[in-house]
Amino acid sequence: MPASSRNSFGARSDLVVGDRTYEIFRLSALSPRFDVDRLPYSFKVLLENLLRHEDELTVRSADVEALAGWDPQAEPSKEIAFAPARILMQDFTGVPAVVDLAAMRDAMTAMGGDPALVNPQIPAELVIDHSIVADVYGVPDAFKRNAELEFERNAERYRFLRWGQTAFDTLKVVPPNTGICHQVNLEYLARVVFGTEGGPDGPAQAYPDTLLGTDSHTTMVNGLGVVGWGVGGIEAEAAMLGQPVSMLIPRVVGFKLTGSLPEGSTATDLVLTVTEMLRRHGVVGKFVEFYGEGVSSVPLANRATIGNMSPEYGSTCAVFPIDEETLAYLRLTGRPDAQVALVEAYAKAQGLWHDPAREPEYSELLTLDLSTVVPSIAGPARPQDRVRLDEAEPAYRAAVGRILRSIGQSVGEGEDPHHPVPVTLEDGRSFDVDHGHVVIAAITSCTNTSNPEVMMAAGLLAKNAVERGLTVKPWVKTSLAPGSKVVMDYYERAGLVPYLEKLGFDLVGFGCTTCIGNSGPLLPEISAAINDQDLAAVAVLSGNRNFEGRINPDVRMNYLASPPLVVAYAIAGTMDADLVNHPLGVDGDGNDVYLRDIWPTPKDVTSVVDGSIESAMFRASYDAVFQGDERWRSLDVPTGAAYEWDSRSTYVREPPYFVDLPETPRPLSDVRDARVLARLGDSVTTDHISPAGSIRADSPAGRWLLDGGATAKDFNSYGSRRGNHEVMIRGTFANIRLRNQLAAGTEGGVTRHLPDGEVMSIYDAAKRYETEGVPLVILAGKEYGTGSSRDWAAKGTALLGVRAVIAESLERIHRSNLVGMGILPLQYQPGDTAESLGLTGEEVVTITGLEGLADDAPLPRTLAVTAGDVHFDVILRIDTPKEAEYYRHGGILPYVLRQLKASAG
Repeated sequence: MPASSRNSFGARSDLVVGDRTYEIFRLSALSPRFDVDRLPYSFKVLLENLLRHEDELTVRSADVEALAGWDPQAEPSKEIAFAPARILMQDFTGVPAVVDLAAMRDAMTAMGGDPALVNPQIPAELVIDHSIVADVYGVPDAFKRNAELEFERNAERYRFLRWGQTAFDTLKVVPPNTGICHQVNLEYLARVVFGTEGGPDGPAQAYPDTLLGTDSHTTMVNGLGVVGWGVGGIEAEAAMLGQPVSMLIPRVVGFKLTGSLPEGSTATDLVLTVTEMLRRHGVVGKFVEFYGEGVSSVPLANRATIGNMSPEYGSTCAVFPIDEETLAYLRLTGRPDAQVALVEAYAKAQGLWHDPAREPEYSELLTLDLSTVVPSIAGPARPQDRVRLDEAEPAYRAAVGRILRSIGQSVGEGEDPHHPVPVTLEDGRSFDVDHGHVVIAAITSCTNTSNPEVMMAAGLLAKNAVERGLTVKPWVKTSLAPGSKVVMDYYERAGLVPYLEKLGFDLVGFGCTTCIGNSGPLLPEISAAINDQDLAAVAVLSGNRNFEGRINPDVRMNYLASPPLVVAYAIAGTMDADLVNHPLGVDGDGNDVYLRDIWPTPKDVTSVVDGSIESAMFRASYDAVFQGDERWRSLDVPTGAAYEWDSRSTYVREPPYFVDLPETPRPLSDVRDARVLARLGDSVTTDHISPAGSIRADSPAGRWLLDGGATAKDFNSYGSRRGNHEVMIRGTFANIRLRNQLAAGTEGGVTRHLPDGEVMSIYDAAKRYETEGVPLVILAGKEYGTGSSRDWAAKGTALLGVRAVIAESLERIHRSNLVGMGILPLQYQPGDTAESLGLTGEEVVTITGLEGLADDAPLPRTLAVTAGDVHFDVILRIDTPKEAEYYRHGGILPYVLRQLKASAG
């Protein structure tokens, strides 16, 4: 539906493209008063958004003036409302979002309102991509068998999503095994510029394609010039229901690119360099924008790879402007000529077209000469920990020593530990497994599988390796999981599939497998050797996330690498290897084969890419993108506007958030006499808080499933069960690598119940505290909540009874999600930490000053905390008046529900 604007700045105008006329809101209308040309690209997009939605209620003329007159050096303080054009979801986050919408319909009925009011107001597109697991690998029918297993496990979830597609207007679902949401978004869903048809509700309009996504890597589409970022499912649901996103005008980091990549360096090497630079600079909560003469030398797929990693360096988004490369990519991926023409005309009319000679005003500046980028990997546990490939071996040895010492093994500084463990497989093969052995090598994740150059490089390296007689070590689990079907089309056309399969890189599925923790089990003999002997095994993957405990429960060290390096490490079989200076293997004649001998040249890669990829492949792949296969089409789908909940379901259950919800919020109250549920260190991620990997039989979630009649082989993953709060609350803080300092010497979701000190699972302790009427708090260090935009990291925390999180710093999305679930995000004053204050986590905690959040009161900057005998102030990270309103209502969804009810009278 076209936006209705007061148009107080006279910005409404026409744009003629071919035989079509569109209404647009010209930024140049502000030029007499403001120098709009100086603004960053991303701010021009936001400014148009404000002009188009100006109504003096949600968007005021003063908001337009504040953004148009932006001071680059100002600290964020001015709140504006952003109304995205659409919503993107994946199934791990999309299922709970649709569950919440279904529950809101029931709540609306219970409140005497019309349930049809709970309906998406803007396009919402959900791609089922997170449920395929690499159970079967290294065989030609791996994809077929994994897809069959996926449907067996997830048929109930898929029926629910099929119901949602019919029950909610404007919700479209891309069926499983089509691709990864971000790659499908880049190659098909993204419009870059929307062009509406017009009709009784208003004229045809053209405006920038903007979006919010329920996955932090939504920023991949920034490479296409689309402004959007990841939010929690909670915020996305509110946006779907017509609630604009409240945000402070951020600082913008200008990242100037010069030169071009040297031979031998890939897009992965570039993005790991950018990630390291920006994480070191500090860009959390900021926009990043790339500009300069070097932009034109960065292919669109490389831009998307850089945008994809925005959460890894902490920025809200990381945008490239529109230019000829953008148009070329749109043509390559089969976008209609009329759409490409609209993008070009609109971008040039609105000053959104990249001019390398123009330097916008930015808050901060960084520069990278692309010619200085060298081959790199990142690990063993964080994407920003870049390691030059020629320094990878000593870096691994230092890292493995630290890890082994952390679990109590005696390893001296500088020692290269080895502990070979003999393994005999069922088929009779025997070998030793040791520290540093690569047990998982996965070409996975939209981060790199959307990039034809690095994918072709992997295929060519496999071809060269096979022709020299090299093989993959028998302990390596290999997999290939592209983000779209087009990848296999061009692999087949290039004749590279047989070589990849010869090395075990058979297709295992189209989806987010290893990168999200769906790596599947290792062979039982290898798993037993690793766990019985506490080996530090390694995974190498072409993904964006390598946090500890994420990839596989048997693997302690995870490294990000380009697809060709994934193949190389599979051949080497160990991280304890110098791939630059030492042989990778021996050929059939006994000659040493070095990585440089089989590494494809840029000319080889370009030649194969040019000869194997054309736009018709993308059009054919996406023509029937919403239809799915026979399994999808034959699902027995429920009907009706209200969902019929099944109390026996272990996948989809009615959540408790709206049960007995009053029509007006309850009065605010201070947090008194709380206990610390967990005292955590730095870099606790959403993977630690809300794991998406496998469910252990001896965990609270596993026991609940067993008690309900499920068998361990049917557990599936936490991510697949996000529509069931009973499983997810038991999985909250259950990551096997979580270290709770309140229960020193333990690893996993363990705490001590106080004051008796009994050691138990975090879930069991929380339930005991609930029966005792004791509220809970979390103490944490720096970068709390980094990682994927997991709404369950906040939902599960809330359902455990946590009222507040006190941390040294909080990641942007998780901070917002905490507010969205009615949890106080609190930050220590600069210089304060749990250690400096002498907090042990055993104190009784009281937090006061919440009366400052009363209606219309200025936001308090601090709250007072008493923890035992220690008194200190904390910064209240409820950042905007709108967030304060959400908190007063107990969360964003109760607020939206009440607003919908009130708006209907």
